[in-house]
Amino acid sequence: MRQASPRFALDHMATPGLDVGALFAFARDQGLTDVQIRCQPRSNTIALGIPAADVRSAAAEAGVGIISVNALQRFNEWTPARKAEASKLADYAAACGAQMLMLVPVNDGSWPANGEHRGDLRTALKALKPILQSRGLIGLIEPLGFQTCSLRSKSEAAKAIAAIDGRSVFRLVHDTFHHTLAGETFFSCELTGLVHISRVNDPIHWIYPDRVLAGSDNGSQIRALLDGGYGGPFSFAPFVDAAHPLDDFAGALAASIDLVRHGLLTRLAA
Repeated sequence: MRQASPRFALDHMATPGLDVGALFAFARDQGLTDVQIRCQPRSNTIALGIPAADVRSAAAEAGVGIISVNALQRFNEWTPARKAEASKLADYAAACGAQMLMLVPVNDGSWPANGEHRGDLRTALKALKPILQSRGLIGLIEPLGFQTCSLRSKSEAAKAIAAIDGRSVFRLVHDTFHHTLAGETFFSCELTGLVHISRVNDPIHWIYPDRVLAGSDNGSQIRALLDGGYGGPFSFAPFVDAAHPLDDFAGALAASIDLVRHGLLTRLAA
């Protein structure tokens, strides 16, 4: 059944100047009930040493849910060090009340352009499966779409999930930015666990500053996902400068939400 209205969420990258408690309050004040937290330098909740229990309490106090912790980097380059890192992040995600752990592939152009990486991907998923299962987490795989990425497409990720019987543990991120960059037509609504909304101003020049709030080029993807039965959150994931005034961002966020809703209502009325 088609989701009547999108459920919107916010990625911490959108408000990198806020600590995690302020992020939760900001999301609540914008009428959002779900957030994503990060362990990257722009918004480094974990590296800053914030106890998972404190994050969980702050989310509960604000009345928001934590969709995911982002991210286990280079997850498909499986090593003993990666296993230890995965276990640590999974422990943190479970303890802070997150539902999912983001999994980001190698993206430096270092992998050979042949089938070798497919075996590495399946090896990593097999190893991650019990780590996630034992903690009640879903692994969110995010193909990045770049020419430099070892995992560009959702279709390849879906095949790997099927190959290791991982549908109970793994889901895909449909990122409107990366979907456009990859030139992908593949949609797997039943396997999608999260949608990132951002706009690509120029799909030829894929540098991250071109990734901004929702525009008209997101509409067809959002409609296809809803029509296909996707019922999860749509998370706004723009890159925003930490010095950018929050009032300006709040206005841009509200305008983006209105734009998406208006576009969907216009289509339904047509």
